[in-house]
Amino acid sequence: MRRRRARRAGGPLALLLAPMLLVSACGGDDAGPPAHRPADTASQAAVEIAPRDGARDVATSGALAVTARKGKLRSVTVTDAKGNAVDGQISGDGARWQPSTHLGASTRYTVDAVAVDARGRQAAEHATFTTLVPKNTFIGTYSPENGQEVGVGMPVSIRFSRGITDPRAVEKAVTVTARPAVPLAAHWFGNDRLDFRPEKYWAPGTKVTLRLALDGVEGRPGVYGTQSKQVSFTIGRSQVSTVDARAKQMTVVRDGKRLKTVPITAGAPGTETYNGTMVISEKHPVTRMNGDTVGFGGEYDIKDVPHAMRLSASGTFIHGNYWSGRDTFGTRNASHGCVGLYDRRGGGDPDTPAAWFYRNSLIGDVVIVKNSHDRTIQPDNGFSDWNLSWAQWRAR
Repeated sequence: MRRRRARRAGGPLALLLAPMLLVSACGGDDAGPPAHRPADTASQAAVEIAPRDGARDVATSGALAVTARKGKLRSVTVTDAKGNAVDGQISGDGARWQPSTHLGASTRYTVDAVAVDARGRQAAEHATFTTLVPKNTFIGTYSPENGQEVGVGMPVSIRFSRGITDPRAVEKAVTVTARPAVPLAAHWFGNDRLDFRPEKYWAPGTKVTLRLALDGVEGRPGVYGTQSKQVSFTIGRSQVSTVDARAKQMTVVRDGKRLKTVPITAGAPGTETYNGTMVISEKHPVTRMNGDTVGFGGEYDIKDVPHAMRLSASGTFIHGNYWSGRDTFGTRNASHGCVGLYDRRGGGDPDTPAAWFYRNSLIGDVVIVKNSHDRTIQPDNGFSDWNLSWAQWRAR
């Protein structure tokens, strides 16, 4: 009997089913893992960093910016080589980040920025750049010194080594704060001096901090600051001394109470003492006073003036006087514009009025002169800032 031959699996039916299975395995929009679909996972956002990666000689102001296209910035981090962060702010629409301050000169910066598109997918960029090396620089010399205790009339005063033509840029880089807090305002004298003070004298015990962030500030075209510094000083007790040139007396008031009244001699007719509010800016146990240096020719040259305290840049001092007779003090004005107190030659007697006043005075103490037949001292002559009203001070 003949056996029926078995049908092979590779017959026509199998050939028809194979393409159907293949279509079933590969068809459909949602099949396959996301990693196999790069066009669907790539962020539509793009981050742009200016300046470009690797740039050199970058300007310290106005050059750095990070922007996002087809998305919003999520984070921007800018640091220098020491890891110090640069403050900045992302705009409200998320399209742009800019630094809040200038950059330092001769500094390498690193930028890392992340943006997201409408579906929350991230795009990131990284760049480094180096700021310019300035050929011309300026610094600010400040008063008072770090850690110093000063009187209630002491302003914060900064004198710049070059004239400033962009005062706003420089002023933005200088901050003065007080604890306890008190409103402060800045005032420019010319283009090379910037002072800060409160409306009234400082309160005793106030701690004042000056921060100079001038590194990289373009104070004038092509001239850049080099300082990053912080200094603090403390206000001591309140002492205000009033010189009455007519009465030839000085009354010393400390913390609101009269401490002592001492006889003085002020400027003689023709060389009167300035009226107005002055501040002690220097103290010298002994100094030389030569008329040639202040326009009086050879009228005097005293090599050992004791207990000398400067009141003006133009040469007004309150100092010990041993060369006028003791009966001069309190009776007549005989000086070339200074305020004189009785003293002994060499200043070695601690009981003289000059020695007592020197011992009891701080740099920053206030000395007010009234009833003199001269004009009021100019506010930029020494630390005579208080001769401007608060409105005048703030008007600059």
